[in-house]
Amino acid sequence: MTGAEKTWLENRPEGLYCVPGGFHIDPHRPVDRAVLTHGHADHTRPGNDAILATPETLAIAESRYEGRAANRVQALSYGETIRLGEVDLRLVPAGHILGSAQVVMEHRGQRITVSGDYKRRADPTCAPFEVVESDIFITEATFGLPVFRHPPDAEEIGKLLDSMAAFPDRTHLLGVYALGKCQRMILLLRAAGHDETIYLHGALEKLCKLYRRFGVDLGPTAPAAGLPGSALKGKLVMCPPSAIADRWSRKFGDAVTAVASGWMRVRARARQRGAELPLIVSDHADWDELCQTIGDVNAGEIWVTHGREDALVHQARAMGLEAKALHMIGREEEGE
Repeated sequence: MTGAEKTWLENRPEGLYCVPGGFHIDPHRPVDRAVLTHGHADHTRPGNDAILATPETLAIAESRYEGRAANRVQALSYGETIRLGEVDLRLVPAGHILGSAQVVMEHRGQRITVSGDYKRRADPTCAPFEVVESDIFITEATFGLPVFRHPPDAEEIGKLLDSMAAFPDRTHLLGVYALGKCQRMILLLRAAGHDETIYLHGALEKLCKLYRRFGVDLGPTAPAAGLPGSALKGKLVMCPPSAIADRWSRKFGDAVTAVASGWMRVRARARQRGAELPLIVSDHADWDELCQTIGDVNAGEIWVTHGREDALVHQARAMGLEAKALHMIGREEEGE
């Protein structure tokens, strides 16, 4: 049983809807019941009546929306199975950020897995991606073009550390997204031997505290607020990418500006972000990882939810699979 007209998962205006389960997955409009894959704002929006997610995702939603995430919340840990309507549902790790999950649904002998955002690389800030063989696999395609092949993470971290060694009198401003990228970059730096205090823009501190609450040891960090620019020469300061072009950054004088994102592969994006030192570090699967995953899940049919859909659909068909693009709306690049 394959194809949208033959199955029980529908692409509705609010997002993917599980008919026999009575719930949406990552809806971009408020609904009665939502199952959430992770805490980025384009997947977890406020205003739903009831939400189900991992404990970590629920904590992120509460931190971000301060009680407005939903009227009712239900936690489901990895590996636990729950019955919603006529559907057996479980959450398995997606490897994207803390608490990120794939939604695995089984109904009348058919298994459908919604990947959410995911990556296949090692990341000590979250549980690693788990392959689930499925009849239908619904995948993201943020970097679904062959040009997007992310270099080794250690290689990009090496560029940052080399720059800090070459310019010891200049502050290094590193633009990172507050949820996921910030904490991952910190641990990549720690793994490379950087054990000094890392200074944080105020917008990053709250979520770093949440990661620590879930057992992620980030090492020494301190607020950048209140310190004169002269006190941070030779130091690493992390901030949202938008802050690099903001007047907040002026106090650092002749700082080296860096941005960590999979989009730094695109020179125009790097210039737009004001990145003197673009670092290609992504929390999404690159082209090779997307293709690997399509093969690993052994699904007869692939649906592509957002991103560079057409190329991945073509690739899946070349692999002998049925495939289609869902052309969903409401997805952004916050997590990248």
